[in-house]
This record gives sequence, structure tokens and C-alpha cells, in this order.
Amino acid sequence: MKIVFASGNKNKLQEIQAALPAGIEVVSMRDLGVNDEISETTGTLEGNAEQKARFVFEKTGLACFSDDTGLEIEALSGRPGVDSAVYAGEPRSNERNIEKVLNEMKGQTNRNAQFRSVFCYCTVEGTHYFEGIVKGKLGVGIRGADGFGYDGIFHPDGNSRTFAEMTIEEKKLLSHRAKALRKFLEFIARNS
Repeated sequence: MKIVFASGNKNKLQEIQAALPAGIEVVSMRDLGVNDEISETTGTLEGNAEQKARFVFEKTGLACFSDDTGLEIEALSGRPGVDSAVYAGEPRSNERNIEKVLNEMKGQTNRNAQFRSVFCYCTVEGTHYFEGIVKGKLGVGIRGADGFGYDGIFHPDGNSRTFAEMTIEEKKLLSHRAKALRKFLEFIARNS
């Protein structure tokens, strides 16, 4: 079975491919020649995921999924949330985003946060959503060299290490994206 992933993000694609069972092949939209930059303008993770999946589905006619993910910080009223990738503005930079979050969190004792991913799957049969959440705490500085985005400052509950200190194998057991992906794959297995 071949499914298109409506993203050009190589890190996300690698994380998803590492979690797939045999028999399911995921190709990126770039592999199919879809090189458009897809706007994310809905203001919600669900809406952005659907916007990307629907765009690629309509271009290719192939079953397509996408995700949108946000870091939601309790002390910042859920920010950066849907704006996680562009929190510090343009040009996009993980380093600048992390710096902005750490500056806003200075002096905060409430370090509770969660990563939330929403997958949207578009086919001729309809549109379906799958959510994954991992709760944790924010560190006061960056730890680890692996991962991407905010991984270097996020400690999932029950773990002293950040996502950036984990191997991709370890992260796939815990991550928000992996949880949403498992729900998505269960849906595919039931409906194939």
C-alpha cells in the first residue's frame, strides 16, 4: 500500500517511516513532483493538517495524509501552539523559536507543556483525523543534538532526557507524532 505524505519536512518523513509496519510505503509529496509551498492559514492544527492533505490529494488523486504539530505551554496559555514553526517570525528558525520560548519562560515555575499532533487523512471516501499528545515539562536550556523543532527543551513525563537526547527508536515509542500515527495505522488496517 502506498500513501502520500503531504510534507516536504525530511525529519517528519524519517520519523514516520521508522514507525511504519511492513507493507505500507510512504512517499513524500516531493517524490511525486508536488513542490508547492502549502499555506497553513486556518489557525488550528486540525485545519492546517487538512489544508495540506487536501491540497496534495486534489493534485495527485492519491490517498494522502498530513500532520500539524504544536508545542502547547501551560504558562503561556497554550502558546506557541499552532504557530510553533513560526513563533519567532520569519525567517523560520528552530533556534530562534526556542530562544523566544526560553525567554518567555524565564522565572516561570510552571514548566508544564505538551506536544500535540493531528493527522488528517484524505481519500475519495472522506476525511479522517487522528490526534496524539505527549505531556511533559520544559527545561531551562537545550539538551541533546538529535531531533528537531523544540525537542531539545522538552522532557516527556517520566523521562529525565529531552527528545533530542533520545534515539529515533526511543522517541517513536513516546512521541505525539508516533501516537497519532499508531491511531492512523490502526484505522488503515481496519479499513483496508
